[in-house]
Amino acid sequence: MSWPVESLPDKFGMVEWFRPGERGRVERVLADMKKLGAKRLRTGISWADWYTTEGREWYDWLVPRLSSEVELLPCVLYTPPSIGLEPKTSSPPKRALDYADFIDLFITSFGDHFEYVELWNEPNNLSEWDWTLDPHWTGFGEMIGAAAYWARKRGKKTVLGGMSPIDGHWLCRMFDLGVMEYIDVVGIHGFPDIFDYTWKGWARNVSMVREILDQHDSPCDIWVTEAGFSTWQHDEFKQARVFLEFLEAPAQRLYWYGADDLDPGLAAVDRFHLDEREYYFGFRKADGTPKLLYRLLEEGKVTAIKKVGEVATAAPVRTSSAGDKAILVTGGAGFIGTNLVHHLAREGKRVIVYDNLSRPGVEENLLWLKENCGDRLEVRIADTRNHLALHDAIAQCSHVYHFAAQVAVTTSIDNPAADFAINGLGTFALLEAIRTAKERPSLLFTSTNKVYGGIEGCRIRKNGSRYQPLDPELRRYGFGEGTPLDFLSPYGCSKGCADQYVLDYSRSFGINAAVFRMSCIYGPHQYGTEDQGWVAHFAIRTLKGEPITLYGDGYQVRDLLFVEDLVDAMCRAGAVMPKISGQAFNIGGGPERAASLLELLDLLRDLHGSLPQVSFDEWRTGDQRYYISDTRKFAAATGWAPRHSVREGVERLYRWLCQSLGTSPRGAETAEEKKRKSYPAPGVEAM
Repeated sequence: MSWPVESLPDKFGMVEWFRPGERGRVERVLADMKKLGAKRLRTGISWADWYTTEGREWYDWLVPRLSSEVELLPCVLYTPPSIGLEPKTSSPPKRALDYADFIDLFITSFGDHFEYVELWNEPNNLSEWDWTLDPHWTGFGEMIGAAAYWARKRGKKTVLGGMSPIDGHWLCRMFDLGVMEYIDVVGIHGFPDIFDYTWKGWARNVSMVREILDQHDSPCDIWVTEAGFSTWQHDEFKQARVFLEFLEAPAQRLYWYGADDLDPGLAAVDRFHLDEREYYFGFRKADGTPKLLYRLLEEGKVTAIKKVGEVATAAPVRTSSAGDKAILVTGGAGFIGTNLVHHLAREGKRVIVYDNLSRPGVEENLLWLKENCGDRLEVRIADTRNHLALHDAIAQCSHVYHFAAQVAVTTSIDNPAADFAINGLGTFALLEAIRTAKERPSLLFTSTNKVYGGIEGCRIRKNGSRYQPLDPELRRYGFGEGTPLDFLSPYGCSKGCADQYVLDYSRSFGINAAVFRMSCIYGPHQYGTEDQGWVAHFAIRTLKGEPITLYGDGYQVRDLLFVEDLVDAMCRAGAVMPKISGQAFNIGGGPERAASLLELLDLLRDLHGSLPQVSFDEWRTGDQRYYISDTRKFAAATGWAPRHSVREGVERLYRWLCQSLGTSPRGAETAEEKKRKSYPAPGVEAM
């Protein structure tokens, strides 16, 4: 992103807790903090773990390691069950002074590594301190008061364990017990719309605490020692918004929880999945995938979050008449979505973009759309698995283009559960929202040629620089919709599942819906990667001079369709609904716009003047040797035909990438040279 960058404030810090032995995760979190510019870390020191077999060795490594990279705030808590009133970590110890003795021991061992020490965590939260065993916090006051006294004696500043919820009466009780005489900082916690149901904002909460401190003539500072937002309902954009509000909290220090979602195989505060909200507070998902907040911070710091937040529609405008209804485009900030949305807006249509911005780079498309579509565009940054947000969007529209999906075979193999959740459950949620809507919009769903599997029964041979089928009908027309379904790879299964559900909802519930089984689409606004969008990926690598790997032998063939031709097809499909409802159509460039991987590289060499290093690797799962779409069924239904040749389309893409990447085209051919060449190469069609 090319904006002036507003970095995280100096008072910002992270909260992350590590279990004994998680050295690799410690290193990764430190690396993430460095990328984001976070220099402070609050972490838990378990009194209970200290006395386990590996506890002391763990902290001998952890505390110096963390303090070598960041300013450390240790939070010391958890009673060893063997000395508790009850055998659990949230129990008050039988002897209150044992905690003070441990604080003394901890300072003796690691006092050179921190300035402040936090005394317990969320003492008014029953999960962290069982106040049913200490009804008026009298034992807690004795324990913390003694520990704070000794910490100060040892030259440390003290932080009162953060209240959660923020409770003025509880803080007054600490004054009554004499604890505050030895406290330097009052910690507060906040989890808006997650655990704090009646959240009043950071300013009011801090003001309330300050008022109580002033009433007692206390000079204590106020720190937000923990704040966060759980994405358990797939609302990553709201996590980003809550984060921005948190940065404005009028406190001397701010700590955000946390770095990672909790491992689903572990218990949260001794409760195994009793409360799902506790598992989704991280910058990253449990599988390591960065969430929207982390990605925006990494790419453009605080500025990026604000920029994206500015284009999102804060309060959807409800309409009552059918004539005012919008067109909904899920995944509308993606490559195809961006091109379609821009086209529809230019035609004067009102468009709702519904996108969770999970794919890197799509925020650039969203900002471009907002700049170029103006008031015709409404943006909902949300996930299709967020049922409430989806139902609300469906109620505003007359037609839906459903692009939101996990789009890479490789990703589906790495994480098939996530692939199915997005493609299968996400599409099912959309269908249910349509089925139950008061006024049902029509739907066009984008499926894939992968639903036909590897098409192993197709006999092929090499001809020139490509594979070619022996069957002359296939060579002439490609594969029609009657090709047997043969879901291959998790991606093929999830998209195929959604494909069949869409067609069945048309039959069973009368929804006006059709399916496009698409081949290779390419064009401007495509940020192709090695896993998806290979035409753009090859072009980007060529422009950057970075190596290209061909999986397989490079002779595999696809029909290429320029995105503007696809947009034309989609608009035609929408216009003739419900005539085509309940049907699937193969959509691609057809035999005239087919190219092998090797042939595309030849074209890029012609355009750019040279190619980067090209190497070969093993075939990928589900990769078809030959697939060409037979588009005659859709052409007969709508009169559609693609207009752009492969050369024209790839040149458009190449020029757009040059502009987007800020590079100059090189080695452009003369007009005469262009006339001499066409793609696919003439000799290829010899058979």
